[in-house]
Amino acid sequence: MPDPNTPLRASNLDIHHNAERSCFECTVDGLLCEMEYRRIGKVLQVTHTGVPPELEGRGIAAALVRFALAYVRDQGLKVQPLCSYVRVYMQRHKDTQDLLA
Repeated sequence: MPDPNTPLRASNLDIHHNAERSCFECTVDGLLCEMEYRRIGKVLQVTHTGVPPELEGRGIAAALVRFALAYVRDQGLKVQPLCSYVRVYMQRHKDTQDLLA
C-alpha cells in the first residue's frame, strides 16, 4: 500500500525556489503552480498556495509545501502559515511542527 503522504502523481515535479518572485514553483502541463511567501528576517510568511483547477487532486500543492518546508529546514528558517492550505498541511504532518514561527 503506498504511503498517503507521498502522492505518486506528483513525484516527478521539477519544483524550484524562485527567490526573485518569493515563491516555490513548478510548471505542469504548461500551467504554473506556486506557493508564495514574504520573508521577514528568518521567517517565511506563506501567503498563498495555488494550483490551477484542472490540475487539482494530483498532489501538486502538497509537493510544493513539502519542497518549501525542506528548504526552510535546511536554511534554519521558520514558517508562519498564513495560507489555510499550508496551515492544515502542517497540522496534519506533526513532523513539521518544529518549523512553526
